Amino acid sequence: MVRPVASTLLLLSAAALCLGESDKPLLLQKPTLNRTHIVFAYTDDLWSVSRDGGEAIRLTAGSGAETDPIFSPDGTQILFTGVYDGNVDVFVIPSERGIPKRLTYHPAQDQAVGWSPDGKRILFRSTRDSYSRFRRLPA
Repeated sequence: MVRPVASTLLLLSAAALCLGESDKPLLLQKPTLNRTHIVFAYTDDLWSVSRDGGEAIRLTAGSGAETDPIFSPDGTQILFTGVYDGNVDVFVIPSERGIPKRLTYHPAQDQAVGWSPDGKRILFRSTRDSYSRFRRLPA
């Protein structure tokens, strides 16, 4: 897990890589990284940039909002929280771009949290089994 200070430094580094010609700062959020890339949320989409620098590419461009990106342990997939059609669910996308695959379909809000160490299972929190409105990991 990335510590908050390290996460902030990564976010600032990603912002510096993506500024290009503009001198206005960008509000890049929730960075995640693997060995070669940094993925972050910006303007309700997910973007990827090489850890060595360069131009960021947009991974998602749907009509909804995408946030909370998390690389799979092998770095080939990105788990994220998406808001499409008014519902918050968990999705996965190949790290090199592609069509998001929806993993949860419950009307309760489902939010991406992480991967199992072997990458075969995902973790998400939801209000679906709560006796009140707080989120927890479903059983």
